[in-house]
Amino acid sequence: MLTFNRKKVEQKELVKRLQQQLGKSREEVEAMLDAFCDTVVERCSLMDSIMIQGLGTFEARKKMERISVNPATGKRMLIPPKIVLVFKPNTAIKNQLKSRKDI
Repeated sequence: MLTFNRKKVEQKELVKRLQQQLGKSREEVEAMLDAFCDTVVERCSLMDSIMIQGLGTFEARKKMERISVNPATGKRMLIPPKIVLVFKPNTAIKNQLKSRKDI
């Protein structure tokens, strides 16, 4: 299991950790990570969802247009429709996050 001491993990450190775990070269791990990211982007742009067992689901969702109010001015404005990428973690990750005591 990967554990990181920082709040933010950069791609460089992730590649290094995967390289150690997989016993592959940095170039091979970077290629695998790039291929993974490209696949997620490609499939989500087609509105598919990607379920990775042990991790969770990446899914593109449509947000409908809506009316919102600017709290500073009170003026109503139309928010246009858009597509957002959502990640839904699996149950094991949710439980692990719930059990953390350092919140």
